[in-house]
Amino acid sequence: MTLPVEYERATAHFYDYLVDARDIAGLWSTHVAYTMTQGVFQTFRRRLTVEESIQFANALPACLRALFIADWNLSDDRLPFGDRGEMTQEVKALRAEHNFSPETAIQDVAKALRRHVDEARFNAVLAALPPEARDFWSS
Repeated sequence: MTLPVEYERATAHFYDYLVDARDIAGLWSTHVAYTMTQGVFQTFRRRLTVEESIQFANALPACLRALFIADWNLSDDRLPFGDRGEMTQEVKALRAEHNFSPETAIQDVAKALRRHVDEARFNAVLAALPPEARDFWSS
């Protein structure tokens, strides 16, 4: 079997995503977009079961999938979905002194992410998750 393109070009696809996230959020660096994305992913992941998280991760491209599951402490308590402002503050709390995520971080990551996933597969996964999870990814 040949190497799937998803893995062969994973780094290039990831960088393309970071550029989109940077530009959508009006940021100056893909490094800042990386932290914003990681904060959004961790905020979302804290509100899912392990099974739901794996389903979601499987709908992401390879490097974004890896970022979604990175630094995961399975013993952390599951949190309820809150309002967008509360969850945005949680996004900004990741490496707070070096986190320049805008107030629109969740929406910005959602918009960028949708440009880099199989839309039908992504929507099917979201449809199987709680309504608050679908709302989280509305841009």
